[in-house]
Amino acid sequence: MSQDYSKYLVLAVDDIPLNLLLIKKMLAKFNFRLVTASDGQSALDMIAAEKPDLILLDLMLPGVDGFDVLKTVRENPATADIKVVILSALNSNDDIVKGFKLGADDFLAKPIIMEKLVDCVLKQLEAVGEK
Repeated sequence: MSQDYSKYLVLAVDDIPLNLLLIKKMLAKFNFRLVTASDGQSALDMIAAEKPDLILLDLMLPGVDGFDVLKTVRENPATADIKVVILSALNSNDDIVKGFKLGADDFLAKPIIMEKLVDCVLKQLEAVGEK
């Protein structure tokens, strides 16, 4: 794969440092810029400041939870088109349906399987198109 992903900005949001480290390691070879946030409010601040191409979003976050982050992103015309993939251990049918109803582009259950994460991220970035 010789596609250049360095032009893409991906925001990973998770309150568990190990999960962020795993995501970084799984996606390292693609060279996109990966920034992280460990709670919903700092994620929203980063989204407002930098407008990532893709958000990998945990649902169980301190303070503002992932559902609220997603809702806020979708309600703002400036950020409504950002691709959002939920990565969560909350994977009951209700949680999945709620995530999609709020506008998630995809939903991956934890524990994260590397191949699924890579396929999903690349698919979402290709949907973003050329920058």
